[in-house]
Amino acid sequence: MTARQTGRVLITVGDANGIGPEVAAKAAIALCEDAALRPVIVGDRHLVDPFVQAGGFEIETDPENWGRPRNVDLFDVSAIDAAEATPGTPTAASGRATIAYVEQAVALVKKGVGRAIVAAPHSETAVNASGRRFSGYPNLLSELVGTGKDSVFLMLIGGGLRIVHVTLHEGINGALARLTPDLIARATLAADQALKRLGVAAPRIGLFGINPHAGEGGLFGDEDDRIVTPALERLQAQGVDVHGPEGADVMLGRDGYDAFVAMYHDQGHIPVKLLAGRAAAAMSIGSGLVFSSVGHGAAFDIAGKGQASPDAAVAAVRLVGGIQ
Repeated sequence: MTARQTGRVLITVGDANGIGPEVAAKAAIALCEDAALRPVIVGDRHLVDPFVQAGGFEIETDPENWGRPRNVDLFDVSAIDAAEATPGTPTAASGRATIAYVEQAVALVKKGVGRAIVAAPHSETAVNASGRRFSGYPNLLSELVGTGKDSVFLMLIGGGLRIVHVTLHEGINGALARLTPDLIARATLAADQALKRLGVAAPRIGLFGINPHAGEGGLFGDEDDRIVTPALERLQAQGVDVHGPEGADVMLGRDGYDAFVAMYHDQGHIPVKLLAGRAAAAMSIGSGLVFSSVGHGAAFDIAGKGQASPDAAVAAVRLVGGIQ
Protein backbone atom coordinates (compact mmCIF):
# COMPACT_ATOMS: atom_id res chain seq x y z
CA MET A 1 0.00 0.00 0.00
CA THR A 2 1.18 3.52 -0.76
CA ALA A 3 1.28 6.51 1.56
CA ARG A 4 -1.92 7.74 -0.08
CA GLN A 5 -3.69 4.56 1.00
CA THR A 6 -2.40 3.98 4.53
CA GLY A 7 -2.85 5.68 7.89
CA ARG A 8 -5.93 7.66 6.90
CA VAL A 9 -8.83 8.85 9.04
CA LEU A 10 -11.97 7.05 7.85
CA ILE A 11 -15.41 8.70 7.92
CA THR A 12 -18.38 6.30 7.90
CA VAL A 13 -21.55 7.90 6.55
CA GLY A 14 -23.81 6.81 9.42
CA ASP A 15 -27.50 6.47 8.66
CA ALA A 16 -28.01 6.48 4.90
CA ASN A 17 -31.32 8.33 5.24
CA GLY A 18 -30.09 10.98 7.63
CA ILE A 19 -27.63 13.85 7.17
CA GLY A 20 -24.63 11.51 7.42
CA PRO A 21 -23.84 11.35 3.67
CA GLU A 22 -23.96 15.13 3.44
CA VAL A 23 -21.89 15.63 6.59
CA ALA A 24 -19.27 13.13 5.42
CA ALA A 25 -18.99 14.76 1.99
CA LYS A 26 -18.73 18.29 3.34
CA ALA A 27 -16.18 17.28 6.00
CA ALA A 28 -14.04 15.52 3.39
CA ILE A 29 -14.14 18.59 1.16
CA ALA A 30 -13.25 20.89 4.08
CA LEU A 31 -10.20 18.74 4.89
CA CYS A 32 -9.22 17.86 1.34
CA GLU A 33 -6.15 20.08 1.24
CA ASP A 34 -4.87 19.01 4.67
CA ALA A 35 -2.37 16.28 3.81
CA ALA A 36 -2.16 15.08 7.41
CA LEU A 37 -5.91 14.81 7.98
CA ARG A 38 -7.42 14.25 4.52
CA PRO A 39 -10.02 11.53 5.22
CA VAL A 40 -11.43 8.62 3.28
CA ILE A 41 -15.21 8.23 3.28
CA VAL A 42 -16.56 4.72 3.85
CA GLY A 43 -20.04 4.32 2.40
CA ASP A 44 -22.21 3.96 -0.69
CA ARG A 45 -21.08 6.15 -3.54
CA HIS A 46 -24.60 6.98 -4.67
CA LEU A 47 -25.37 8.52 -1.27
CA VAL A 48 -22.34 10.79 -1.17
CA ASP A 49 -21.93 11.74 -4.84
CA PRO A 50 -24.63 14.47 -5.02
CA PHE A 51 -23.08 16.40 -2.13
CA VAL A 52 -19.55 15.98 -3.44
CA GLN A 53 -20.56 17.29 -6.86
CA ALA A 54 -22.48 20.16 -5.28
CA GLY A 55 -19.20 21.19 -3.65
CA GLY A 56 -17.40 21.19 -6.99
CA PHE A 57 -15.45 17.97 -6.35
CA GLU A 58 -15.40 14.48 -7.82
CA ILE A 59 -15.33 11.11 -6.07
CA GLU A 60 -12.29 8.84 -6.41
CA THR A 61 -12.80 5.18 -5.52
CA ASP A 62 -9.47 3.81 -6.81
CA PRO A 63 -7.02 3.77 -3.87
CA GLU A 64 -4.13 4.19 -6.31
CA ASN A 65 -5.54 7.60 -7.22
CA TRP A 66 -6.47 8.79 -3.74
CA GLY A 67 -5.02 12.12 -2.70
CA ARG A 68 -5.43 13.99 -5.97
CA PRO A 69 -6.65 17.61 -6.00
CA ARG A 70 -10.40 18.31 -6.26
CA ASN A 71 -11.20 14.68 -5.45
CA VAL A 72 -12.93 13.20 -2.43
CA ASP A 73 -11.50 9.75 -1.60
CA LEU A 74 -14.09 7.05 -0.98
CA PHE A 75 -14.11 3.35 -0.17
CA ASP A 76 -17.30 2.21 -1.86
CA VAL A 77 -19.49 -0.09 0.22
CA SER A 78 -22.57 -1.56 -1.46
CA ALA A 79 -24.75 -1.62 1.63
CA ILE A 80 -28.03 -0.05 0.50
CA ASP A 81 -29.65 0.16 -2.93
CA ALA A 82 -30.54 3.57 -4.31
CA ALA A 83 -34.19 2.54 -4.31
CA GLU A 84 -34.02 1.92 -0.56
CA ALA A 85 -32.47 5.30 0.17
CA THR A 86 -35.31 7.47 1.41
CA PRO A 87 -33.87 10.64 2.98
CA GLY A 88 -35.80 11.71 6.04
CA THR A 89 -37.01 8.27 7.12
CA PRO A 90 -35.08 5.85 9.37
CA THR A 91 -35.56 2.32 8.03
CA ALA A 92 -34.27 -1.17 8.62
CA ALA A 93 -32.27 -0.89 5.39
CA SER A 94 -30.54 2.29 6.53
CA GLY A 95 -29.85 0.68 9.90
CA ARG A 96 -28.19 -2.33 8.27
CA ALA A 97 -26.09 0.02 6.15
CA THR A 98 -24.96 1.96 9.23
CA ILE A 99 -23.51 -1.22 10.73
CA ALA A 100 -21.99 -2.34 7.41
CA TYR A 101 -20.04 0.92 7.09
CA VAL A 102 -18.56 0.60 10.57
CA GLU A 103 -17.71 -3.07 10.03
CA GLN A 104 -15.88 -2.16 6.82
CA ALA A 105 -14.04 0.72 8.49
CA VAL A 106 -12.87 -1.52 11.34
CA ALA A 107 -11.65 -4.06 8.79
CA LEU A 108 -9.73 -1.32 6.96
CA VAL A 109 -8.06 -0.21 10.20
CA LYS A 110 -7.01 -3.79 10.86
CA LYS A 111 -5.47 -3.87 7.37
CA GLY A 112 -3.60 -0.61 7.97
CA VAL A 113 -5.59 1.45 5.48
CA GLY A 114 -7.04 3.54 8.30
CA ARG A 115 -5.67 4.61 11.66
CA ALA A 116 -8.81 6.17 13.12
CA ILE A 117 -12.55 6.24 12.47
CA VAL A 118 -15.11 9.05 12.68
CA ALA A 119 -18.74 7.99 12.38
CA ALA A 120 -21.37 10.34 10.99
CA PRO A 121 -24.69 10.35 12.88
CA HIS A 122 -26.70 7.14 13.16
CA SER A 123 -30.20 6.17 14.25
CA GLU A 124 -30.57 3.60 16.99
CA THR A 125 -34.20 3.18 15.90
CA ALA A 126 -33.11 2.23 12.37
CA VAL A 127 -30.40 -0.20 13.49
CA ASN A 128 -32.72 -1.96 15.93
CA ALA A 129 -35.41 -2.13 13.22
CA SER A 130 -32.92 -4.15 11.16
CA GLY A 131 -33.00 -6.86 13.82
CA ARG A 132 -29.65 -6.02 15.38
CA ARG A 133 -29.64 -5.10 19.05
CA PHE A 134 -27.82 -1.78 19.22
CA SER A 135 -27.45 0.81 21.96
CA GLY A 136 -24.55 2.83 20.58
CA TYR A 137 -21.09 2.39 19.12
CA PRO A 138 -19.24 1.25 22.28
CA ASN A 139 -21.04 -2.10 22.45
CA LEU A 140 -20.72 -2.59 18.69
CA LEU A 141 -16.98 -1.97 18.82
CA SER A 142 -16.51 -4.37 21.71
CA GLU A 143 -18.20 -7.00 19.54
CA LEU A 144 -16.16 -6.22 16.42
CA VAL A 145 -12.77 -6.26 18.16
CA GLY A 146 -13.60 -9.05 20.59
CA THR A 147 -12.91 -7.20 23.81
CA GLY A 148 -15.97 -8.56 25.57
CA LYS A 149 -19.05 -7.00 27.10
CA ASP A 150 -18.75 -3.80 29.15
CA SER A 151 -15.21 -3.07 28.01
CA VAL A 152 -15.78 -0.07 25.72
CA PHE A 153 -17.11 3.23 27.05
CA LEU A 154 -18.23 6.60 25.72
CA MET A 155 -16.16 9.70 26.39
CA LEU A 156 -18.13 12.80 25.44
CA ILE A 157 -15.87 15.78 24.69
CA GLY A 158 -16.88 19.40 24.31
CA GLY A 159 -17.19 22.74 26.03
CA GLY A 160 -13.92 22.18 27.87
CA LEU A 161 -15.18 18.93 29.40
CA ARG A 162 -14.39 15.25 28.96
CA ILE A 163 -16.95 12.94 30.57
CA VAL A 164 -16.81 9.14 30.45
CA HIS A 165 -20.05 7.21 30.91
CA VAL A 166 -20.09 4.00 32.94
CA THR A 167 -23.55 3.17 31.54
CA LEU A 168 -25.09 4.68 28.43
CA HIS A 169 -28.26 4.06 26.43
CA GLU A 170 -30.50 2.13 28.79
CA GLY A 171 -33.32 2.76 31.22
CA ILE A 172 -32.27 4.41 34.45
CA ASN A 173 -33.41 1.47 36.61
CA GLY A 174 -31.37 -0.99 34.56
CA ALA A 175 -28.36 1.31 34.47
CA LEU A 176 -28.31 1.74 38.24
CA ALA A 177 -28.77 -1.98 38.78
CA ARG A 178 -25.72 -2.72 36.61
CA LEU A 179 -23.35 -0.38 38.45
CA THR A 180 -20.63 -2.31 40.29
CA PRO A 181 -17.19 -1.38 41.62
CA ASP A 182 -15.66 -3.44 38.81
CA LEU A 183 -17.60 -1.67 36.04
CA ILE A 184 -16.76 1.77 37.43
CA ALA A 185 -13.09 0.81 37.76
CA ARG A 186 -12.98 -0.42 34.15
CA ALA A 187 -14.53 2.78 32.84
CA THR A 188 -12.10 4.89 34.86
CA LEU A 189 -9.06 2.92 33.68
CA ALA A 190 -10.27 3.34 30.09
CA ALA A 191 -10.53 7.08 30.76
CA ASP A 192 -7.01 7.20 32.18
CA GLN A 193 -5.56 5.40 29.15
CA ALA A 194 -7.54 7.52 26.67
CA LEU A 195 -6.39 10.75 28.30
CA LYS A 196 -2.77 9.65 27.99
CA ARG A 197 -3.32 8.97 24.27
CA LEU A 198 -4.80 12.45 24.02
CA GLY A 199 -1.58 13.89 25.39
CA VAL A 200 -2.44 14.27 29.09
CA ALA A 201 0.69 12.93 30.78
CA ALA A 202 -0.69 12.58 34.30
CA PRO A 203 -4.50 12.49 34.20
CA ARG A 204 -6.55 13.62 37.18
CA ILE A 205 -10.05 12.12 37.14
CA GLY A 206 -13.15 12.85 39.21
CA LEU A 207 -15.88 10.31 39.97
CA PHE A 208 -19.45 11.59 40.13
CA GLY A 209 -21.62 10.18 42.88
CA ILE A 210 -24.69 8.11 42.09
CA ASN A 211 -27.00 9.90 44.51
CA PRO A 212 -27.43 13.61 45.24
CA HIS A 213 -24.42 14.86 47.21
CA ALA A 214 -22.90 11.38 46.69
CA GLY A 215 -25.35 10.12 49.32
CA GLU A 216 -24.27 12.63 51.99
CA GLY A 217 -23.03 9.97 54.38
CA GLY A 218 -25.97 7.66 53.78
CA LEU A 219 -28.66 10.33 54.17
CA PHE A 220 -29.66 9.99 50.50
CA GLY A 221 -28.79 6.33 50.00
CA ASP A 222 -25.79 4.09 50.62
CA GLU A 223 -24.98 3.21 46.98
CA ASP A 224 -22.02 5.55 46.79
CA ASP A 225 -20.44 4.02 49.88
CA ARG A 226 -21.14 0.47 48.66
CA ILE A 227 -20.34 0.84 44.94
CA VAL A 228 -18.34 3.94 44.04
CA THR A 229 -16.00 4.19 47.02
CA PRO A 230 -14.65 0.61 46.65
CA ALA A 231 -13.90 1.36 42.99
CA LEU A 232 -12.12 4.54 44.02
CA GLU A 233 -9.98 2.74 46.58
CA ARG A 234 -9.06 -0.01 44.11
CA LEU A 235 -8.05 2.55 41.46
CA GLN A 236 -6.00 4.62 43.88
CA ALA A 237 -4.16 1.47 44.97
CA GLN A 238 -3.25 0.96 41.30
CA GLY A 239 -1.78 4.46 41.12
CA VAL A 240 -4.63 6.17 39.27
CA ASP A 241 -5.08 9.83 40.28
CA VAL A 242 -8.82 9.64 40.89
CA HIS A 243 -11.02 11.50 43.36
CA GLY A 244 -14.59 11.36 44.66
CA PRO A 245 -17.26 10.34 44.78
CA GLU A 246 -18.80 13.77 44.88
CA GLY A 247 -22.02 15.28 43.62
CA ALA A 248 -21.75 16.00 39.90
CA ASP A 249 -23.00 19.57 40.37
CA VAL A 250 -20.22 20.34 42.86
CA MET A 251 -17.43 18.44 41.10
CA LEU A 252 -18.10 20.11 37.74
CA GLY A 253 -17.42 23.46 39.39
CA ARG A 254 -13.93 22.47 40.53
CA ASP A 255 -10.80 23.13 38.48
CA GLY A 256 -7.95 20.72 37.87
CA TYR A 257 -9.72 17.66 36.51
CA ASP A 258 -8.84 16.27 33.10
CA ALA A 259 -11.97 14.13 32.91
CA PHE A 260 -14.97 13.05 34.93
CA VAL A 261 -16.70 9.67 35.16
CA ALA A 262 -20.50 9.79 35.05
CA MET A 263 -22.62 6.92 36.27
CA TYR A 264 -25.44 7.21 33.71
CA HIS A 265 -26.34 8.90 30.41
CA ASP A 266 -27.91 12.24 31.38
CA GLN A 267 -25.43 12.87 34.19
CA GLY A 268 -22.67 13.10 31.56
CA HIS A 269 -24.53 14.29 28.48
CA ILE A 270 -26.31 17.32 29.89
CA PRO A 271 -23.26 19.39 30.89
CA VAL A 272 -21.37 18.67 27.65
CA LYS A 273 -24.38 19.28 25.40
CA LEU A 274 -25.23 22.44 27.32
CA LEU A 275 -21.76 23.88 26.75
CA ALA A 276 -20.86 22.39 23.36
CA GLY A 277 -24.18 21.77 21.66
CA ARG A 278 -23.82 19.98 18.34
CA ALA A 279 -20.04 20.48 18.36
CA ALA A 280 -19.45 17.70 20.89
CA ALA A 281 -17.41 14.64 19.89
CA ALA A 282 -18.26 11.17 21.19
CA MET A 283 -15.17 8.99 21.53
CA SER A 284 -15.53 5.26 22.14
CA ILE A 285 -12.65 4.27 24.41
CA GLY A 286 -11.32 0.92 25.58
CA SER A 287 -11.46 -1.02 22.29
CA GLY A 288 -7.90 -0.30 21.21
CA LEU A 289 -9.27 1.50 18.13
CA VAL A 290 -9.28 5.27 17.76
CA PHE A 291 -12.98 5.89 17.18
CA SER A 292 -15.20 8.93 17.52
CA SER A 293 -18.70 9.77 16.39
CA VAL A 294 -20.24 13.21 16.14
CA GLY A 295 -22.19 14.46 19.12
CA HIS A 296 -25.43 15.14 17.26
CA GLY A 297 -28.20 13.11 15.66
CA ALA A 298 -29.14 12.14 12.14
CA ALA A 299 -31.47 15.17 11.72
CA PHE A 300 -33.96 13.40 9.46
CA ASP A 301 -35.97 16.62 9.15
CA ILE A 302 -33.25 18.22 7.00
CA ALA A 303 -31.80 15.08 5.40
CA GLY A 304 -31.00 15.50 1.72
CA LYS A 305 -31.68 19.23 1.74
CA GLY A 306 -28.10 20.51 1.72
CA GLN A 307 -28.52 22.30 5.06
CA ALA A 308 -26.34 20.16 7.32
CA SER A 309 -23.17 21.52 8.90
CA PRO A 310 -19.98 19.42 8.84
CA ASP A 311 -18.37 21.31 11.73
CA ALA A 312 -18.74 18.52 14.31
CA ALA A 313 -17.36 15.92 11.90
CA VAL A 314 -14.41 18.15 11.00
CA ALA A 315 -13.68 18.69 14.69
CA ALA A 316 -13.89 14.93 15.33
CA VAL A 317 -11.43 14.23 12.49
CA ARG A 318 -9.01 16.77 13.93
CA LEU A 319 -9.42 15.20 17.38
CA VAL A 320 -8.69 11.61 16.34
CA GLY A 321 -6.10 12.68 13.80
CA GLY A 322 -3.89 13.97 16.59
CA ILE A 323 -3.98 10.75 18.63
CA GLN A 324 -0.92 8.52 18.43
